[in-house]
Amino acid sequence: MAKEEKKAPKLRFNGYTNDWERKKLGDVAEIVGGGTPSTTKDNYWNGSINWYTPAEIGDKIFIDNSQRKITNLGLKNSSAKILPAGTMLFTSRAGIGKTAILKEEGSTNQGFQSIIPNVKLLDSYFIYSMSNILKKYGESHGAGSTFIEISGKELAKAKIFLPSLIEQKYISKIIYSIDDTIQLHERKYEELALIKKALLQKLFPKNDEVAPEVRYKNFNDAWEQRKLGEVGKTFTGLSGKTKEDFGHGDAYFVTYMNVYSNPISDLNMVENVEIDTKQQEVKKGDVFFTTSSETPEEVGMSSVWLGDERHIYLNSFCFGFRPTGNMFNPYYLAYLLRSNNIRNKMMILAQGISRYNISKNKVMKLDITIPNIREQQKIGEFFKQLDSLIALHHRKLEKLKQLKKFLLQNMFI
Repeated sequence: MAKEEKKAPKLRFNGYTNDWERKKLGDVAEIVGGGTPSTTKDNYWNGSINWYTPAEIGDKIFIDNSQRKITNLGLKNSSAKILPAGTMLFTSRAGIGKTAILKEEGSTNQGFQSIIPNVKLLDSYFIYSMSNILKKYGESHGAGSTFIEISGKELAKAKIFLPSLIEQKYISKIIYSIDDTIQLHERKYEELALIKKALLQKLFPKNDEVAPEVRYKNFNDAWEQRKLGEVGKTFTGLSGKTKEDFGHGDAYFVTYMNVYSNPISDLNMVENVEIDTKQQEVKKGDVFFTTSSETPEEVGMSSVWLGDERHIYLNSFCFGFRPTGNMFNPYYLAYLLRSNNIRNKMMILAQGISRYNISKNKVMKLDITIPNIREQQKIGEFFKQLDSLIALHHRKLEKLKQLKKFLLQNMFI
């Protein structure tokens, strides 16, 4: 017995009970290709008509300013066409299904099959919210030997379920509000990441300098310069283990990705291993360094451990460093070792061709700068709070994306 076709989504607004109708995209929208004016004709270019290429379609929902523009003469002498505001651009080759909505009229090159909704039947944002459905259709129905491409004629055959225009607009309003909030948090996240990057340059000394460009008020003492090996000792990660030793046991080891990803180690990014008294246990305040990676930019990434549990070891692809005494604020040390000056020095030490490695003996010869403990605390606390704020926006972003995914799965067919 054939499976009964769904006629309505799981989630609906109150008062809407009519079945959704299955229609071909070409019955509710016009599908329009694009074109490129001759690049040898100067009078075809640098006009006032927006002309988009697939490379310009990315994270923005609405677009209104192309990188290159064409003239009316260029438009007339090519297969490019004027597309009205509200058109959904849909890339049709070499990355099928990237989408954006035109905020103002414009045109495209031949890498698109743009969707101009019939405003009486189809809402622009509603069809934009179905981008993933159309992308899958395009990828499965495209053809070509050099690269896969979906034609306008084939895209027009795509069957989609549609409610009434009024219900479409209600759904669009909900999805738009979530998309808008996601973009807001993405901008804040990116801004904070840029601020952090700039301040890692300003609050720590640059190469061969003994004081930073920016300092807190009332801190004037000279910064001390020492080699890492003078202020602590190294230790190795797990050794003598086989695959069978991992995934069980009452001990844990700090993973490579934990060290690579976090200036301050995530206490939860650990994995099981058997207790082994011959291994070096990590202690609060220890620093871990990655020793190998595919690019020199990723070698020597550091992370400070602030846990005080027993039976925690370090993975075998990293080495540990234990500072002597109490001369470091752990947060200061964590961000110092992630500062541009230290990262640049690490990259210089990286050696290899297909894979890059770093010598812990050479790392121990690196010069670091050390202010008094009170100034360390100020700097460390600042970056700790900044990272907390960045993490907060990241968590909000992830929750919003999960909410959007849930709604797209349950408010559409």
